[in-house]
Amino acid sequence: MAIKLTLTEDEAEILVDALEADMEGYLESAKEARGNNNREDVKTFSEAAERIQALLAKIRPLVE
Repeated sequence: MAIKLTLTEDEAEILVDALEADMEGYLESAKEARGNNNREDVKTFSEAAERIQALLAKIRPLVE
C-alpha cells in the first residue's frame, strides 16, 4: 500500500535529520552486536539501517 504525503521543505528536512540520527543508532547497535558475536542482532540492526538508507535516498533529492 502506498501512502501519499505532502510536506513542506522544512518538514522534509526534519524527517531527513531524524532518519539520519535513527540510522546512526542502528549502525552503532549493529557494531556493538558484532563485538558481542550476536549475529541475529547484527542482521536485525543492519537491515533496519539499510531500510532507512533506502528511504533517505527517496527523500533527500527532494530537499537538496
